[in-house]
Amino acid sequence: MKGFRFSRFEEQPLPKGGFDEMLKLFTQLLHYTAGDAVEALSWMNELDKKYHLTTNDYAMGDFIDDLKNKGYLKEEAGAFRITTKTEQTIRQSALEEIFGKLKKAGRGQHASPRSGQGEEKNADRRSFSFGDSPDQIDMTASIQNAQINHGIHHFMLTERDLEVEERDYKTLTSTVLMIDISHSMILYGEDRITPAKKTAMALAELIRTRYPKDTLDIIVFGNDAWPVQLKDLPYLQVGPYHTNTYAGLELAADILRRRKTHNKQIFMITDGKPTCLKENGRYYKNSMGLDRKVIGKTLNMAAQCKRLHIPITTFMIAQDPYLQAFVREFTQINGGRAFYSSLSGLGEYLFEDYIKNRRKTVR
Repeated sequence: MKGFRFSRFEEQPLPKGGFDEMLKLFTQLLHYTAGDAVEALSWMNELDKKYHLTTNDYAMGDFIDDLKNKGYLKEEAGAFRITTKTEQTIRQSALEEIFGKLKKAGRGQHASPRSGQGEEKNADRRSFSFGDSPDQIDMTASIQNAQINHGIHHFMLTERDLEVEERDYKTLTSTVLMIDISHSMILYGEDRITPAKKTAMALAELIRTRYPKDTLDIIVFGNDAWPVQLKDLPYLQVGPYHTNTYAGLELAADILRRRKTHNKQIFMITDGKPTCLKENGRYYKNSMGLDRKVIGKTLNMAAQCKRLHIPITTFMIAQDPYLQAFVREFTQINGGRAFYSSLSGLGEYLFEDYIKNRRKTVR
């Protein structure tokens, strides 16, 4: 019988003591403060007052000094700012939190379902055929075949004795990650932008370390759409924007059109409906319901991406039935995929889909 099992709640203690434990907390707070070191340190002071994070031997002043001495913090114009080292630490912590620790592996490319003259060996074996590379030959198995076929007393190795190892092709993938930064991403008391940023940083770090030959472009969209650099991710903030999904898709398709890879895809993280277009230098906005004009152009852009062989995976972090109905229509027109995920499961959904797509040609 299915049901709920209740147990006593045990509050987990906050990190206490040394630099490493304090750094983990500081890194987490930077996600929520959009990279504002002063605000993160202020929060840490408040937490220290309430939960006694520090000790007499290692206080907040010691921690700040260590941050500066170890290159995590710099002081400019009387204010603290994080460094490039801290930005990388934030991305690494996001990767570890969402995906676990992933080490750099091989050439950073991805297996496809097809076998042949690829780069990575698999378990399959077959007879030699014209055109196979000599380094594919499994000499141990080939010699064994020769002994079986011709006897061990008069050794002879012929072409039909040769056995080769199958290899997997590798694919290169170009991905554009779209992040909605419209005002609705912080409405109704729910912080949706922080999980979106954290997921973007984790994906960027995954590609940078494990799949370095893949490309990842990140764009944000509100009233307009524009690209952001990897170093800008910790500082992303929601603005007083409507949602111009059309502009985001148009920019993403333009970026991917210039990429020379076969595998191209768009990942879109959003929580709301398209509400904005830009026409002849002015904005057309309607936040009340699904505007036919805005929706029509957005669906046309989804169809155009399909013609360009660019599937769109939508990660919908809202549960409204009429919004989900729009996403279903959008997905059907594009031939892509849609996930209706919670904020806590966003990273896992995106990671699994990214890895899955690397094992096939997505166009």
